[in-house]
Amino acid sequence: MVTQMNVHDQSDGSLKQMLLFFNLSIRKLAVVGVSCPLFTLLICLVTACIFQYDDVHETHCRVFNVLPSISAITGITPQTYLWRFAVAFHVGPRIVIAQVYYNYFISLLSKPDQTATSVFVNLCYWLNLIEIITICGVTYISNRENYPVHEKIFILFMLSSLLYMTAMIKTYGMTHKSMTDYQRKSYRIKKILFTVCVISTFTLILFFIKHRYYCHDLAFTWFALSEYVLAISNMAFHFTITLDFPNEQLIVAKNFPLLKTD
Repeated sequence: MVTQMNVHDQSDGSLKQMLLFFNLSIRKLAVVGVSCPLFTLLICLVTACIFQYDDVHETHCRVFNVLPSISAITGITPQTYLWRFAVAFHVGPRIVIAQVYYNYFISLLSKPDQTATSVFVNLCYWLNLIEIITICGVTYISNRENYPVHEKIFILFMLSSLLYMTAMIKTYGMTHKSMTDYQRKSYRIKKILFTVCVISTFTLILFFIKHRYYCHDLAFTWFALSEYVLAISNMAFHFTITLDFPNEQLIVAKNFPLLKTD
């Protein structure tokens, strides 16, 4: 349904008529972008453990294992099809959100530090896109199909994710000289989630080495647990956009000038 409304343009003092074709809150967009892969991951975990327990717990060491990895539960059928659909479905909102953040940060740049801050704004944007691309690569090239490539893309995903979080926190602090309560809360949560991701990355690497080279009992379980914490913390980090833009809307509209005001 097309909505008609009048808008006052402060730049030239004119009154314009706006035809609104589409209107979606950023909060709802973020919910779709995060909840879709999160709930799909839980479905894959539960169904894999119930119906394909031996397949997802099998490792090259053949030691006792309790929790399967994300790659294991999303690399078997039919879970792999469900996971690939969820990732593909959430890519659109993720790219839109990346562009929203980029334009938002650009609008906050002040002339004295514009050059230095713009470097971080662009770095944040491109690292976000690399993270999106690599999560697609990890999803569509499974460990069962091509483990060496899957492993390298996963490492690139972790690096780009952590670097993006670092750039985001730095950019956020540089562009926000003063913050609202929502923004202050978002900034604090971002720092906490980044810390969790860093710790999870270190434990993930540690237990991967213990499993891969020493075949310790339950090492793969702790690796998998670190992987789940890392994934959920990453999703939560991106979900903080609901605090940065609590009431903002994404719209598709067309303007028609009506008259000039004094």
